Amino acid sequence: MKHNFGAGPCILPQDVFKQAANAVLDFNGLSILEVSHRHKDFVAVMDEAIDLVKKALNIPEGYSVAYLQGGATLGFTIAALTMMRDKKSAGYINTGTWASGAIKEAKKVGVDVNVFASSEDKAFTYIPKDYSVPECFDYVHFTSNNTIYGTQFKAIPKTALPLVCDMSSDIFSKEINVSDFDFIYAGAQKNLGPAGATLYIVKDNVLGKSTSPFMPTYLDLKQHIEKESMLNTPPVFSVYVSMLNLRHLLANGGVKAIEKKNIAKAELLYNEIDSNPLFSGNVNHEDRSDMNVTFRLNDESLQNEFDTMWKAANIVGLPGHRSTGGYRASLYNALPIESVQVLVDVMKEFTRIKG
Repeated sequence: MKHNFGAGPCILPQDVFKQAANAVLDFNGLSILEVSHRHKDFVAVMDEAIDLVKKALNIPEGYSVAYLQGGATLGFTIAALTMMRDKKSAGYINTGTWASGAIKEAKKVGVDVNVFASSEDKAFTYIPKDYSVPECFDYVHFTSNNTIYGTQFKAIPKTALPLVCDMSSDIFSKEINVSDFDFIYAGAQKNLGPAGATLYIVKDNVLGKSTSPFMPTYLDLKQHIEKESMLNTPPVFSVYVSMLNLRHLLANGGVKAIEKKNIAKAELLYNEIDSNPLFSGNVNHEDRSDMNVTFRLNDESLQNEFDTMWKAANIVGLPGHRSTGGYRASLYNALPIESVQVLVDVMKEFTRIKG
């Protein structure tokens, strides 16, 4: 058995993989890879995939859900265009690579971006807190979980302004109050499904009100929702597997149950990092991500020996992002706590040998 700590594409439950594999060979007589997205069988899949998102997150009336393509990277642009109003200005919180990407893309489509809070001064190792949100923006944007550096918002920014969030790496991992947000987007490939689909959850009353003179058809979220995610050919396989995974999530206690498991996994690993003299965490304790645990060896000369040990234990995906180095253990929903225990045992044994 491989213990997959990779940051994405995501680990999924084994029964979801099996169902998806079977559908590649036989989905009502065809392969899921060849079925028409206009056929009633796949329309039913899309309808259920949307409905299950609403159930899993307890989405209230007045919100719509859509599955598009392009990842959160395209979502940066779609969010900015959708939320642009007369002020053509927005407040962004910069907490790392993906937040920085959202800032750049918003600027490209004409948004006057004000970065009113940032953790760049300390290499994105914390979540900004001592700030006030100016009330002069069309909207406020933040990224809920910093996949690369390993920080996570434990509370959302307080503002009366429309709130936009990129939740790519922690959506469905913990309970949220959707009514606190006007616009949520998330790439599927962390906790939802395979790469290819991007989830959008948007308050209906923000659609169709953009003041941007630049609005290509594909970037108009209102049109996608009116066409029920079928404006063009959707990412059929990714949507189908996302549906299967949401079924699995709800059948096993839903988001509330998986949140408890995720907290337990994170505590197990962070406790070892904090108590083991050979390792240190990379970010502020209070801002540590439950999804992406980043840490390092205090003595980097031991790296080759440690790498040999964790690889021998069938652990994969542990190296940190190329921009940060060190190690990153991604604890997405489908990763069992037993895999975390294997990593902890390797760290303990390594310290017994070298300590």
